[in-house]
Amino acid sequence: MAAIPQNVRDLFEKKAFAHIATVGADGAPQVTPVWVDSDGQYLRINTARGRVKAKNLERNPKVALAIQDPDNPYRYVQVRGRVVEITEKGADEHIDALAKKYLGKDKYPNRRPGEVRVTVKIAPEKIQTMG
Repeated sequence: MAAIPQNVRDLFEKKAFAHIATVGADGAPQVTPVWVDSDGQYLRINTARGRVKAKNLERNPKVALAIQDPDNPYRYVQVRGRVVEITEKGADEHIDALAKKYLGKDKYPNRRPGEVRVTVKIAPEKIQTMG
């Protein structure tokens, strides 16, 4: 597993969106903007069961994501890695923490009735930085 370089770790603390690429059932790539953070070892995103990216990641754990610095668009980090866990445990708290980071709200405001949240942990394998 690769470590996120010190010079771009701040991107995981900023309100910087990640664009995550997954592989669909037909082999075609699918890209989605997502909120992201890091627990110091793994990158973490949050989604709901049944969404396209969740289905893709359950079927194929290979993933790539890029985060661009909102203050300097020429500075970014690209990470290729593998999903090591998709869990409901702590996922509601995680989406609330992301809502605090990105929206300044204590609770994620866009929950839908019956929605089951999951946290996706990604182990970085290859990292490229710019800027």
